[in-house]
Amino acid sequence: MKISTKGRYALRLMIDVAVHGGEEFVSLKDVAARQGISMKYLEQIAGLLGKAGFLRSGRGALGGYRLTKAPEEYTLGSILRLTEGNLAPVACLETEENACERCGVCPTLDFWTGLYAAVNEYVDRFTLADLVREELEKQGRASDPPQTEWQNAGLI
Repeated sequence: MKISTKGRYALRLMIDVAVHGGEEFVSLKDVAARQGISMKYLEQIAGLLGKAGFLRSGRGALGGYRLTKAPEEYTLGSILRLTEGNLAPVACLETEENACERCGVCPTLDFWTGLYAAVNEYVDRFTLADLVREELEKQGRASDPPQTEWQNAGLI
């Protein structure tokens, strides 16, 4: 399993929006400049994240993107599975119903199943908030992301 640029850039986009946004919309142009990612590619990724309900878009001079939920509510696994699809290390585990004709006699199936479970457990253990905190610490800023409408409303 190898995470593509789409998955890596989606994480960077979500972190950037969380760090720089709060309740404000963040311009993709600004994200592209800060992250060194092409605007065209970011638009594709932001569109995917928007359709899935991870980002909300706004139009106009103050438009851009912002998170739809608090950073704590996004697991890294949910973002990666959206952009990468199934995180299975081998093709036979990509569907719920194992269609491999050798699954009943495969000497490596248990190993691959264990690896698959470990990868999913690991990526689901971390939230966007964890990476936001790390980014803020690297920048020497406060350890908490900007306040969001959910925090201000006392919802989280």
